[in-house]
Amino acid sequence: MTSETSESGVRTGFEISDISTGRVGVLASTSGGLGPRVGKYTVSLVDLEDVGVGAIERALSDSEIIVIDEVGPMELTSRAFVNAVEKALVSVKPLVMTVHWRANHPLLGRVRREGSRALYEVTPESREALPAVLEGHMLGLLAKHEN
Repeated sequence: MTSETSESGVRTGFEISDISTGRVGVLASTSGGLGPRVGKYTVSLVDLEDVGVGAIERALSDSEIIVIDEVGPMELTSRAFVNAVEKALVSVKPLVMTVHWRANHPLLGRVRREGSRALYEVTPESREALPAVLEGHMLGLLAKHEN
């Protein structure tokens, strides 16, 4: 999962967390450092791969459902992250994945074209109803997976 970090109301970067272990790392920050640049942010490949890739790999082996939030330009700078997402896509486990709408990458092109998954666009109009829609969809997938 990713979340914004800020100081005095100004966004300074993003954290990445593994909800199953509680581990948290820096996804990207404006304070510089080593790593690829995406806009004004420097991506921490070390934390992305340690926390983010590790979380996906644990979900693939230990969880009933895989949740990836988000697959966007920052995450796509890591080949290890892309590989982990590709493994999740071919897994038989139910998958919930948020995709940055402007991100342009062959992996996301495949996800958008494939048509074998339900895709939901988050808009101001759909935002309120979407959690219930996703819950119903995932419960249905889990029921199928258990049978």
